[in-house]
Formats: sequence, structure tokens, C-alpha cells
Amino acid sequence: MAKIGRNEPCPCGSGKKYKRCCMSSVGKQHADFVDSIEQMLAMNPDLSMDELNVIAEHQSNKINNTPHQDFCGLTPGQVNNWLYALFSELDGITINTPSDLSTSPVMRYLELMLETALANGGQIKATAKGNLPAALVKEASAFLPEFAVAPFERAISISEFAGANEDKFNALHYSRVLTEIAGIFKLKSNKFHVSAWAKRQYQQSGLESFFPIMLETAVYKYNWGYFDLWEDEIPLQQFWLFMVWRLQHHESHERLVDEMIQAFPDLLTALAGEEFFSEKDKLSLLIESRFIKRFLQFFGFVMVDPRRVIDGKRVAPQVTCLRSMHETFNVSIE
Repeated sequence: MAKIGRNEPCPCGSGKKYKRCCMSSVGKQHADFVDSIEQMLAMNPDLSMDELNVIAEHQSNKINNTPHQDFCGLTPGQVNNWLYALFSELDGITINTPSDLSTSPVMRYLELMLETALANGGQIKATAKGNLPAALVKEASAFLPEFAVAPFERAISISEFAGANEDKFNALHYSRVLTEIAGIFKLKSNKFHVSAWAKRQYQQSGLESFFPIMLETAVYKYNWGYFDLWEDEIPLQQFWLFMVWRLQHHESHERLVDEMIQAFPDLLTALAGEEFFSEKDKLSLLIESRFIKRFLQFFGFVMVDPRRVIDGKRVAPQVTCLRSMHETFNVSIE
């Protein structure tokens, strides 16, 4: 991948210059590397192109393959891969389909949609607002006690995993949006039609075959800021694998926030502080809402204690990584 110039638009799509957005320690090291090569060339103008290429390759390999404390022991090369590589080209990570999808809200809702559609000629009649029908929403709400999304079942009125209609049922709405982005369902003429390829795949390979598709859609194609009203746009989902790795390691939301700031300090420059929130506070809230709740929890990878005050004291989110998360993400860092 070609080096991104400091003043070029950031590839995350934020509209900001790279140096003001995602130019983390990885980018800075590469920028410094280019500067050092230019200085060497200025001091040794008689170097041939072959000699310069050998020196540049040696310096680049040395930088890219040296573990860095800021990255919790990852090399800049590994971090660069995790930030920019395609889903199928990620280094040091094996992504599997968990053995039991029944505890995954996203996958259970997908299964319900597929079964409902196939029982009705391959389609589901939408409401006037273009949402899933009330009968299906009611069935999906009944799944709540089967999910380990919280240490105790919450009232349906405040749960993200139940509701009287899709508008009040965030996890179901999220799942339905993913199915449309992935091309599994298409809304046409006020009906959700299951795609021919999806119908064929479900009948031949079962629900398990859709897990990689839904996961890839969630981390690469879905807009993580869809549910909230934060004006600050930071490319948080670009760091999804780094966050999965760290949270899986220690299960601490607070440590995760500190590690993100340590590894990618320029994230804070993209956030504007407010009267009651510092830049770090806002980053913490975004990681909690966009990454932990609306990604990991919706997929059934973690259990999150909804309590924020215990014994009169405000506490950070208590996160427990579930079996499905450990089965799905197998990180092997040499």
C-alpha cells in the first residue's frame, strides 16, 4: 500500500487531513522513515538507485518488524495490516464461526427473518414505515432470556434486545440493517425479499455460512455512528481488531481506552471537548456505545453489566468476554 501523505485526505473518509486524523504512531514512524531517506540522499547524492533501494528496504523492515511498546507489543507492520488490510488478509488472526450461534442476537434475528421469509414465499411484509412486522418483533423479543447480554434480565421497556416494534428494538433494527447492506434481504414494494443466493445458501449450508458475511459487514460496511447523535466523527471501526484483541486480553473498558490513546493519540485531536466531557471522556463513551454495545454485545460476544452506580459510586462498564468471542477471534502474535 502506498504511503499516505501527511496533508492528503485521511483514507477513513472523515474529510480531515491524514495528519489530523488517523496519522498515529504507525504513520509518524513511516513519515520519519521517508524523511531519513531523503536526508541520506541529500548527504550522499552519488548513491545509485539500487543502493538506495537496499538501504530503504533494510530501514523499512527494521521499523516494521520491531515490537513497539505503544502498540502493546505489536510491530508497526502488524498494526498497519490491522488498520488497512482486507478482511481476508489480516495477519495474526484466525476468525472462526462459533460453535453455538443460538446465543448471538444478530444471528438469531437473521435466522428468524430467513425462516419467516421462506415460510411466506421468500418475503416478509413490511410495515408502512418500512420496518419488520409486529409479529416478528414479538418473536424476536422472546429470545431475550436466552442471551447472556447482561448479568440479569432487564425490563423489555429499556432493553436493546426487545421492544414492541422495530423502532424501539435497537438490536433487531441493527441486524435488519446489516442484512440489507450484505444483500441478504432487499426491501422492495414494501416487502423484504430474501435474495436468491441467500435462500440457496441457507438451504444448502445453514445459518453458520452467514456468520462471516454478517461480521465482515458489521466491521467494514456498517456506519458505527448510525445510532447516536455525536457530531464528532472518528474512524473508530478502523481499530476494531486492535480493540477486540486488547479487550479479549484484559476485559477492562478503562484499560482499553488508555491503550487506544497510547497507541493512537491523534484520535483525541479529532474530538472536541465539551463543558462536561473531556476528549478522553468522549472517546470512552464512543468505545462503549459503538464498539462494546452495538458491535460486541449485539453479536453476543460480551456480557455488559448495565449498572453504572454500585454502592453509591459511579463505575466503569463491567465487560465479560463470552465463549463465542474467544472461539471467533484467535489472535496469534509472535
